[in-house]
Amino acid sequence: MTLALNLEQKKAIVAEVAEVASSAYSAIAAEYRGMSVEDLTSLRNDARSAGVYLRVVKNTLARRAVEDTDFACMQDGLTGPLVLAFSQQDPGSAARVINDCSKDNDKLVVKMVSISGKLLDPSEIAVLAKMPTYDEAISILMATMKAPVQKLAVTMKEVPGKLVRTLAAVRDAKEAA
Repeated sequence: MTLALNLEQKKAIVAEVAEVASSAYSAIAAEYRGMSVEDLTSLRNDARSAGVYLRVVKNTLARRAVEDTDFACMQDGLTGPLVLAFSQQDPGSAARVINDCSKDNDKLVVKMVSISGKLLDPSEIAVLAKMPTYDEAISILMATMKAPVQKLAVTMKEVPGKLVRTLAAVRDAKEAA
């Protein structure tokens, strides 16, 4: 038995989703028709641990919630039973959660992928899921910045080392003669 929402409850849901959408990096809409309660609970737990806001919202309320955000491009596609996932920590977190779950559960079907106000093809969720997290991106940047300095230090250290080895070889040649 479903209970109808009153106007205040609807406004609260729209305000909550709009607030999350306004600060989110990316959004995924996926159809969950036929998924079991256990599978949805598992999806919610995975999303919570990954810093992803996951919500099943009536499509009319979802359209209102995203209309003044970067995800307004999703409004026309909000049809059918959809779960919305918003990345709160990095652009790829929602894509990773939904992509991983859809691999294990064929009933979870990605319908829309949006990042920075652009609607991507649903097949591009794998590309978005492979984006590095903030910490991984910083690590890659630091490794890239460190490599030339490290190579210079090794090269500078090699010059006196080569001189010492050459002098030792000349000394050994003179002693042997």
